[in-house]
Amino acid sequence: MRTAFGHWKYIFKNIWFVLPFAILPAVFLALSLDHSGIGAVVHAFFTGDPRMDFLGFFKAFSFIRVDSVLGGIYSVFAYLSVAGCTAFLLTFAEKHMRIGKRSMSGVGRGFLQILPSAFLISLWYVAIYELWAVILSAMAFAISAIRTTGLVYFLFIVAFLVLSYALVYVATIAYLWLPCRQLTGFGPYIAFVYSYRLMMGVRWPLILSYTVSLCAAFVVIGGMSVLPAALFRIVGAILFAFLFLSFTLRMETVYFSADRLVREDEVKSYRGY
Repeated sequence: MRTAFGHWKYIFKNIWFVLPFAILPAVFLALSLDHSGIGAVVHAFFTGDPRMDFLGFFKAFSFIRVDSVLGGIYSVFAYLSVAGCTAFLLTFAEKHMRIGKRSMSGVGRGFLQILPSAFLISLWYVAIYELWAVILSAMAFAISAIRTTGLVYFLFIVAFLVLSYALVYVATIAYLWLPCRQLTGFGPYIAFVYSYRLMMGVRWPLILSYTVSLCAAFVVIGGMSVLPAALFRIVGAILFAFLFLSFTLRMETVYFSADRLVREDEVKSYRGY
């Protein structure tokens, strides 16, 4: 359980230091959600007629907004802010865990070194998530053609659970790649091979952790779709701030644990902060 949820201790212990890194990604991720699209799917699901066209489902599941030009711009900035803030946050956390010093000194240099890799891994996660959204939307559209409503509900739930498991499983493949690149300096391929070997020992606790986060996110987003758009964005930004911190800082804490590295922020060998 420490592997799956131990990072929350680090987050809350250092919340005022790490939270600023999550503000921009959280805001733009919330703006990238299609409020009306999500509301339409939730309304259809709970009113006894869960049938919709492919685009209707896709608008609800995707972070790439297709309802307006401004929405598309928000989606682009969401990707840029996630990649950039991931690089900053991991650089800050790596320094803190490695030498116990909680400061911004030297973070800029480490940020520039890890930034290209952060953009690459962020693109990877965008790609697999959006592919998941496309496949799920296509399956939901196909299932909705069935005349028996009870069977439609059953197959919807089965498809969502199976595809969500597949998403979580694939997401773990390169999860430790970025901190491995950061801490070892290995090339991209060697870092992937090494990080994948480390992942084998912690994959199932991580899948559990991912699953809890994913289910909680969908429940909260679906539930708050009944709120006015402005309040929906505010609640969404708060949710994404903590999801971003969880997803990113868990990379670092799990890597230190899997590679059996001493965390100086825990043993407090450095007294200068």
